[in-house]
Amino acid sequence: MPLIPQSCPSCSSPLVVTQLNCTVCGTGVVGKFELSPFFRLSPESLKFLEEFVRNRGNVKEMERETGESYWAIRRRLDEVIAEMGMEAPKEDAVSTSRQEILARLSRGEINVQEATKLLSQIKGSLGNSTDS
Repeated sequence: MPLIPQSCPSCSSPLVVTQLNCTVCGTGVVGKFELSPFFRLSPESLKFLEEFVRNRGNVKEMERETGESYWAIRRRLDEVIAEMGMEAPKEDAVSTSRQEILARLSRGEINVQEATKLLSQIKGSLGNSTDS
C-alpha cells in the first residue's frame, strides 16, 4: 500500500485526512482527522527509527551496526525529532563539538596534536562569542 501523500500534487499545499473506511464492513467516517507526527517522516527517517527501536534505543549498538559515531547518531535523532515537528532538546554546541573531536581522536581519525589544536580553536572562539 502506498504511503499517504503529505502535500497536494497540484499546488503543494498540506493535505488532511477527511475520510476513513472500514476494510471489512465498508462503514465510512467523514471528518477532519489529525495524523501522527510519524506520518511526516521521510523514508530515510523511518528506516533510522526502525533501526533505533530494533536496537532498543541503545546508541552503542547503533554505532556497531551502522559504523556511525555516537554524535552522528544523536544528531540524526535530533533531525528526526525536528522532522516530526517536535522540539529537540537544546544541545550546547561547544560541548557537542568537543565530543565530536574526542570521538574522532578515539577512532584514530586524528592524532593528539590535531585534537589539541581543534579543542584550542573551540576555546578561542568562546572569547569571541556573545552567548557566554
